[in-house]
Amino acid sequence: MFGTNLKKLREDAHLSQEQLAEIIGVSKSTIGMYEQGKRMPNTNTILKDIASYFGVSIDYLVGFNSNESANDTESSEDLSHFGLRPIYRKKIPMLGKIACGEPIMCEEEHETFVDAGTDINADFCVAAQGDSMINARILDGDIVFIRKQEMVENGEIAAVIVNDSEVTLKRFFYYPELNQVVLQPENPSFRPMIYMNEDLAHIRVIGKAVAFTSSVI
Repeated sequence: MFGTNLKKLREDAHLSQEQLAEIIGVSKSTIGMYEQGKRMPNTNTILKDIASYFGVSIDYLVGFNSNESANDTESSEDLSHFGLRPIYRKKIPMLGKIACGEPIMCEEEHETFVDAGTDINADFCVAAQGDSMINARILDGDIVFIRKQEMVENGEIAAVIVNDSEVTLKRFFYYPELNQVVLQPENPSFRPMIYMNEDLAHIRVIGKAVAFTSSVI
């Protein structure tokens, strides 16, 4: 019953399995298994997130209350009569801390997610460590949201693997005529990181910084 209800709610909301997976913070294949009845969410948190997103009760979602419908709870249109609108959230996977200074190892923290607005087009997020990007308003401890891509425009802030295993967050500049990449900090106390010729084989852009959250306003 859960799988059937989930599929109906998803289709009524005109969401693909991939879109719902991104919103809830699971894989597309997991949504597929939910809808096929091959798996149930392994935590109450996931059930609560799904029910909250679609505006239904958990009882309705899992089939305990067949008399309730998705329209029985107040929708965003209903709430508009009170001058309110729902805030939709999604979960973005968290990687280990990323260096805003010297490069550091960046290990994935499995099953760790950060809530973000559904308008944030990011694939993962990292916790900034250090102060080399303070003039870009990225402070130690800030959460930076990254969209996966293999190249960025000159001057954009990128998450870059250096020395084949360490990750740093810097402004990225590529000069093909010099066969050179410069990773530029946003703090005059730090020197730019310059890679040329054969050293370029040991660096790789993994994504573009698209947003951040901070406890400091």
